[in-house]
Amino acid sequence: MQITPKEGITDARQLGYPKYAVLGIQHLFAMFGATVLVPVLTGLSVSSTLLFAGIGTLVFHCVSKFKVPAFLGSSFAFLGGYLSVKTLGVEQGMNETLALDYACVGVFFAGLCYFVMAGLIKSFGIEKILHYFPPVVTGPMIIAIGLVLSGSAIQNCTTNWLLAIVAIVTVICTSVYGKGIIKIIPILLGVLVSYVLAAVMGEVDFAALDDAAWIGLPFSREQTVLAVMDNLDTSFLISTIIAIVPIAVATIMEHIGDMCAISSTVGKDFLKEPGLHRTLMGDGLATSLASLFGAPANTTYGENTGVLNLTKVFDPAVIRLAAVLAILLSFCPKFACLIGLMPAATIGGVSLILYGMISAVGVRNLVEDGVDFNSSRNVFVAALILVIAIGVKYGADDNVSVGPIHFSGLALSALVGIILNAILPGKLGMKVKSVHGKEKPGN
Repeated sequence: MQITPKEGITDARQLGYPKYAVLGIQHLFAMFGATVLVPVLTGLSVSSTLLFAGIGTLVFHCVSKFKVPAFLGSSFAFLGGYLSVKTLGVEQGMNETLALDYACVGVFFAGLCYFVMAGLIKSFGIEKILHYFPPVVTGPMIIAIGLVLSGSAIQNCTTNWLLAIVAIVTVICTSVYGKGIIKIIPILLGVLVSYVLAAVMGEVDFAALDDAAWIGLPFSREQTVLAVMDNLDTSFLISTIIAIVPIAVATIMEHIGDMCAISSTVGKDFLKEPGLHRTLMGDGLATSLASLFGAPANTTYGENTGVLNLTKVFDPAVIRLAAVLAILLSFCPKFACLIGLMPAATIGGVSLILYGMISAVGVRNLVEDGVDFNSSRNVFVAALILVIAIGVKYGADDNVSVGPIHFSGLALSALVGIILNAILPGKLGMKVKSVHGKEKPGN
């Protein structure tokens, strides 16, 4: 993958600590909506999710040598696994909380699969592994990530288009016409303006805030894997592991795509330094750790990549500040409630821009790497990746099932693209530019 150096701010503290703090808050808001949506859909703890999104991000940064500006939030890829295990557990007489604890054990082992892939990369070299991930594969994968996510943004927008449009217009105007601090916090301003308008219009019912405590623990013992050991069902545990572990194939593919997107956005090849093996280990460790305490699996977040692309502030310390804030706020149920009351349309308007930014990064990859679409093989590879990802996502079942295993459209499209690129005859048919601007033949 060829990376073109980008102009941006790599040390946010040179802007001053107040602006640095606001940038961290913006990243917190960017990840919040999608991160808390996973526990809402599955029944896992929202507070625990926030806690281990923050802890997982800090763990990831430690493992990746504090160089990669990535935030780890809840992974949607495991939704099918959580829901299928919960359904099966209830059918066998378990309560939903205990069934989810079993699912978390499966996610723990799925996280360990990242270490296997990291070991292969370390042993055989990243070049041999990345031979299966050329720009003609990774570019459409990144485009597909944004397009697949866009449906949820539109659904949220339809709840109140006025609020969504206000959020979108605020983000665009502050980004294009803003000066100073205003220009680099468009997402946060979009959220605030739309949220305030919703409150003025009476679209937000704050009554639930009265019942929420100011301080509370993010999780209880019943929500951790320790509950599984109280009355262990070995056969159900094995079935759970078999059902969930293969999903790691999907999330590893998505991780590679996200690392490509972040690398392209920032203009640094993070797949080589600190290395894809390190980012994989950081992601896997964060996922396994979160699962032990009843939090969803983690994944590198496209929403925050969109913020990087929009603000041009690439300092990883800003992400770490957002992680610390997430940890602190996980102990405040009242704040979690306040954010939970944020109108869906506000989240949808902001997400619509962020998801579009992700797809735009994928398009830019194809252009900058000079992928030749006069080559039929390249057209077939890119076309199938896009069509399968989008088609499966918006099909009748939202996934493809092989027995008890569910594959998302992104996972299936990635596998098809990788395999097709590997077996089709011919070269990639492209000329790419090195960082020095000289053309050299493609592979």
